Amino acid sequence: MDIQGTSGVAFALQIKSAQMANSQQKQEGQAVLQLLEAAAPAPAPAGSSGGNINTYA
Repeated sequence: MDIQGTSGVAFALQIKSAQMANSQQKQEGQAVLQLLEAAAPAPAPAGSSGGNINTYA
């Protein structure tokens, strides 16, 4: 976004634009982290449960 001018209003708009872009990036980063955490596989159960295989037919 290119805002031309020497007024304080143009400068304020540039600052606000940068703040909004930063806020958007933070929100997107949080959303990505939530997706990654939700997609993480569950840890393997501890102990010998499931370690035995019945081989009798």
